[in-house]
Amino acid sequence: MMEENTAIKTNDVIGLGNALMDLLIEVEDNKLLEFDLKKGEMHLVEEEKAKLILEKINQQQLKIEAIPGGSSANTLKGIALLGGNALLCGKVGNDKHGEIYVQEIEKHGVIARINKHSSITGHALTFITPDSERTFSVHLGAAIQLKKEDVLEEDIQKSKVLHLEGYQIEGPTRETLLHAIALAKKHNTLVSIDLADPGLIRRNKEFLKELVMKHADIVFVNEKEAKEFTGLEEAEAAKELGKHCKIAIVKIGKEGSLIYYNEVITKIPCFPAQCIDTTGAGDSYAAGFLYGYCNNWHLEKAGRLGSLLASKVVAQKGVDLKNINGQELKREIAHD
Repeated sequence: MMEENTAIKTNDVIGLGNALMDLLIEVEDNKLLEFDLKKGEMHLVEEEKAKLILEKINQQQLKIEAIPGGSSANTLKGIALLGGNALLCGKVGNDKHGEIYVQEIEKHGVIARINKHSSITGHALTFITPDSERTFSVHLGAAIQLKKEDVLEEDIQKSKVLHLEGYQIEGPTRETLLHAIALAKKHNTLVSIDLADPGLIRRNKEFLKELVMKHADIVFVNEKEAKEFTGLEEAEAAKELGKHCKIAIVKIGKEGSLIYYNEVITKIPCFPAQCIDTTGAGDSYAAGFLYGYCNNWHLEKAGRLGSLLASKVVAQKGVDLKNINGQELKREIAHD
């Protein structure tokens, strides 16, 4: 539960994130060869190749499903769905995908603090083959051009929580992230961070340890990230993380999650779901938890709301929340 004085804090969560358009495309296996992509892998591509792939898709008139994505954006969409006040600070290109990104984010109820850049809008192309396997082509584009001047101090001052995605600690956005943290500390805004990826942790372990120890109030990790960060299994990892922050949360997939607070571990069960696509499950869990936390729910109920929202998201393709009723989810948890 929120302990700070939040009388002037009218926003629940402001998030900094890589604003990436998720483009979902169903293709036959041979198309992957045509696009020079290895099946089942994630490819980080430069602008020239990204443009070439998009041109081929347009020429062949392949059907694209476009959903505004990125880790922080997914979390903020979930918070807005549940009725929270959420703001996204990001950067898109001055192009068609950039326009769609802003429009769609706002349709989800998120306040867009999104500026434009001359680079193309960052995107994650997800090619889905008939066997349901996913192959990714990702170009970060304008997303990594988020600068300190794009972050409005007033927005952070009025927010209860600043939520960050680990992906932004690499490259030019690191300086922007540290600037936002300094503003959060200045204005008594809590800092929440999702450590994002085991490989990212491995490459930046010392920096991340200092970041968590000195600045983080709430830390989200999954079991692989927890092991990479602490060298320990789930429960012990939660305790270790909890020595350095206010709340440590370890997400353990079908086993649910562990919340460590005040030297006590609370086990949160997962909700049964027919899993179609795990994309954004962790982001959606963070959305439910942060919404509950900002609205003074007991931590267990906040965790259960996160689990329930995540179970709805994995039962569909992509992180599209249009068919999920946030009020119903809150009622279900409230009546437990």
